[in-house]
Amino acid sequence: MTRSLVMKNGRIGYDTRAVGENVSLVFDKPEIVSIIGPNGSGKSTVLKTLGRLLQPLGGTVYLDGKDIHGMNSKAVARIISMLPQSAQAPADMTVRDLVMCGRLPYQNPFSSLTTEDVAAVQTALEETGLVELQHRPLKDLSGGERQRAWLVMAVAQEPDILLLDEPTTFLDVRYQLELMKLVVKLHRTRGITVIMVLHDLNHAAHFSDRLIAVKKGNIVADGPVADIFTEPVLSDLYEVQMVFTELKINGVTHNICVPYESR
Repeated sequence: MTRSLVMKNGRIGYDTRAVGENVSLVFDKPEIVSIIGPNGSGKSTVLKTLGRLLQPLGGTVYLDGKDIHGMNSKAVARIISMLPQSAQAPADMTVRDLVMCGRLPYQNPFSSLTTEDVAAVQTALEETGLVELQHRPLKDLSGGERQRAWLVMAVAQEPDILLLDEPTTFLDVRYQLELMKLVVKLHRTRGITVIMVLHDLNHAAHFSDRLIAVKKGNIVADGPVADIFTEPVLSDLYEVQMVFTELKINGVTHNICVPYESR
């Protein structure tokens, strides 16, 4: 089922402090979208507002045409799964126990896992290659393995929309690449809409269908990668000069940008 997530005239921020005004965004088809912009520009605030972690100070977020803040929390959690920055869990919790937490939106208080829950957990573990690590405590995992475990928990939730806040932060290049490839795989096999905040512009360009550029709380550009990943847009967004080039690797074209400081 294709879901619709819309922010209309959003005034976003914290308590009474607004970060952005008149933020309007539409997500109405399965795609991978990256939100980019300088530090402190409001990227994570946009994501948290879309994910119902923050209530807009003005305007409305609609999920399938309904005000998301008027909806039942479990109903929303069965559609939207969000992986925030620096997610925390008890260090001795195993991977499988963490992944099972993704089934909470489908359970009643004091109920046990159903056959459907167990199947969803097992499928998520198999699909993401974590079966062999499922009984390992989180404290014994590498940073990349731990981040993948959190992503698997979100997948076990069986969402139609997956929100990721800087999922590659603190990961080395190998684990960054593995995580991004996994996100693409999940999008393609499950038809999930993925909306994520990314700092790595080259990852954003290569793995996304659409880019949203945020600066000082405002949406300054929104469109296909080819329209946004350009020198005029990104140099203005980050206030630094950039050079762009193309590389062909194993028959795949990679668009690359490199920032530089003029002398």
